Amino acid sequence: MDSESLAAAGLLAAMSRAAASLAELRHPFVRSEPFCYFFPPAGARAGTAFTLPDGREVSFAVSIAASGGAFHVDAAASAEGEALLDLPARTVPGIRDGVAVLDDYAAELVSSAARLIDQLLDELV
Repeated sequence: MDSESLAAAGLLAAMSRAAASLAELRHPFVRSEPFCYFFPPAGARAGTAFTLPDGREVSFAVSIAASGGAFHVDAAASAEGEALLDLPARTVPGIRDGVAVLDDYAAELVSSAARLIDQLLDELV
């Protein structure tokens, strides 16, 4: 494989890791549904959406997109559009840096998910 093919494979592997770790998010009292989709011109988003007992949707998602010669990575946890955890959008010049940020952001979302959902459930009681 040439270097561009290896870079593309690395990006695909990183997005697969992120999608898998977010898809594994569960909570015993909240229904969840993983999602993953592509968006133009060259981006992908993966995450999990939870539906709270009061009907509000809580989502945990990461995305990476290539444009303008750089990679743009963002991640957030939100409830009905309100940020619960808003990691800063990062623009990096190289694919390796983009993959590293994507991995870090996915790990941050996964480690925060149970706490954030528990906080929202506590507000309901």
